[in-house]
Amino acid sequence: MSMPAALSRRRGYAGPALLAYGFRPFFLAAGLWAASAILLWLPQYFGHLELPTAFGALDWHMHEMLYGYVAAAVAGFLLTAIPNWTGRLPVSGWPLGGLALLWAAGRLAILFSARIGAATAAVVDIAFLATLAAVAGREIVAGKNWRNLRVLLLLGALIVGDAVFHAEVIVHGAADYGPRIGLGAIVLLLSLIGGRIVPSFTHNWLARHNPGRLPTPFSRFDAVTLAGSACALLAWMVAPTHPASGAMLAAAGLLQLIRLARWGGHRTFADPLVLVLHVGYLFVPAGFFLVGASALTAAVPPTAGIHAWTTGAIGLMTLAVMTRATLGHTGQALQAGPATQAIYALVLAAALLRIGAAFAGSHALLEWAGATWVIGFFVFVVVYGPLLVASKPTWSGGR
Repeated sequence: MSMPAALSRRRGYAGPALLAYGFRPFFLAAGLWAASAILLWLPQYFGHLELPTAFGALDWHMHEMLYGYVAAAVAGFLLTAIPNWTGRLPVSGWPLGGLALLWAAGRLAILFSARIGAATAAVVDIAFLATLAAVAGREIVAGKNWRNLRVLLLLGALIVGDAVFHAEVIVHGAADYGPRIGLGAIVLLLSLIGGRIVPSFTHNWLARHNPGRLPTPFSRFDAVTLAGSACALLAWMVAPTHPASGAMLAAAGLLQLIRLARWGGHRTFADPLVLVLHVGYLFVPAGFFLVGASALTAAVPPTAGIHAWTTGAIGLMTLAVMTRATLGHTGQALQAGPATQAIYALVLAAALLRIGAAFAGSHALLEWAGATWVIGFFVFVVVYGPLLVASKPTWSGGR
């Protein structure tokens, strides 16, 4: 991608490399927390560890994956993409550092919420997403980039989900609607953003290396798919076990699968950096099918589809974006070397193992899924951390 003129002026940035651009602190935070949170959760799940949190073990796990790890990845993406969308200078320096510290404060507040109080923890935690939305909204409005206000709506839904999650824990001691609202918003965000970057990067690569059929451009079919997915997810949020919700989810899954097939992913096997986007997005329709089937038959556990969305779609899609953006924005070749391919393979294995554990009810598969996930994200931190922390800012590579 060519960089807007406003971004070219960032060559003069003289502060810490880590605070030069939004992807740096937040992709590093996302990688560290994705691994660390699972390391803390598995001993909780098996009764070997008790954390000083007001959340139950499962609620803490769900919250920190959705509103901790994913929120950091979303922040890194938005703070990197919005300058491209608007042509405005990116948020950098100590304002960016303050935003990152606010995210970290939320993680600590949730972790120690039994000591500081659940209400206090809620205020600190929600403050990050609210501030991120305010910053993103200011940039989009100032840049008159009206088409991307849809992203703000989904970010707003994520904030609502977080607030509902906290309210349910405070009032009822456990969350119900909050996790579904948050996950639904993230699946829609993946569908919206994925619908831009997957065919775009695929088109660019195919045009250079494998001429022939190119991805189908965004059309009315994509709009119908997004609308149908939104309706199905809304039904699931309200009535997750109702047969009508199941039917709507299955229909949305079919639309999503056809949409993915129109992007020509089967022609990208020679480039793992592009292929992983298609593999990650494949878990979006898989999640719709499995969650829908769980509402129609007891043979399919609800957690199978939920983890197709979380471990599969979210895990692989965020890694695909984080690796590609880090390579491009630090002047590295846009190639997935052996270590990067190992990261993708480990998290893909984690997704398949976690779905298998849901069907089999196997603790062993659950442990293996957690282990491969943790290793995959720690390898990401080891391989990409030095680029994020110490590499001098450069804009020559694009994204």
